[in-house]
Amino acid sequence: MAATRYRRFLKLCEEWPVEETKRQRDLGVFLRQRVAQAFREGENTAIADPEACDQMYESLVRIHTNYYKNKYPRLKHTNFTGVTVEDCKMILSTDILKQMEDMKKGTWKKLREKFYAKKPEEDSK
Repeated sequence: MAATRYRRFLKLCEEWPVEETKRQRDLGVFLRQRVAQAFREGENTAIADPEACDQMYESLVRIHTNYYKNKYPRLKHTNFTGVTVEDCKMILSTDILKQMEDMKKGTWKKLREKFYAKKPEEDSK
């Protein structure tokens, strides 16, 4: 039975898209890592709690298939701010978030990072 569960999780991982704009913060990448960690021995992995495993799989399938989005359709595709889904995806991309972090840095910190090869944390030691 563990082999069947393993194959189902692998199929789900194959179908789950990887969003390139969210490097190291993507749910698809995290899911693949967790499946690899949980099924270290592949089909021969012993599952401690099969019911919890099946429940986790069913929950992930509902997320992947947009079950609740389809069950409870929205009247408008914006939120209370009026921002569209495309705008939210752009704002939450890793590159934009990095730019916002850079904007928060002070002038001295920017200069120090620019001219010193070592990290600022090493300076304080």
